[in-house]
Amino acid sequence: MQFDCLDIENINGFEWDSGNILKNEVKHGLKWQVIEELFFNEPLVVIEDKKHSSEVECRCAALGHIDNGRLISVIFTIRNRKIRVISARDMSKKERRFYEEFTKV
Repeated sequence: MQFDCLDIENINGFEWDSGNILKNEVKHGLKWQVIEELFFNEPLVVIEDKKHSSEVECRCAALGHIDNGRLISVIFTIRNRKIRVISARDMSKKERRFYEEFTKV
C-alpha cells in the first residue's frame, strides 16, 4: 500500500539513513531526535513537493518548529509507513513568511 505524504496520521515511526543523520547534524546542527520533534508540534504545515515526487514516491516538505521554538523545514518521504527524512534545515525567509501566513488565526 502506498501512503500519501500528506496523510501523516497513518505513520508509525521514522526510518533513518546513517548518511542523512550525520549530514543534518554537521551541516545544520540538527540531531535526528530534534528533527523528529517537528512532527509532534503544532502548527505543522505539510506540502507535497510535486517537482521532486515520482509515480513511486511522494516527496514532501514539513514546516514547523522544534521544542525550543526554532523554525525548521524538513524534506521527507514515506516508506513502509515510516517518515524517512531526506534533509532538515532552518526555514528560509520565504518559507518562514509562508508558514506564518498559513498558520495565522
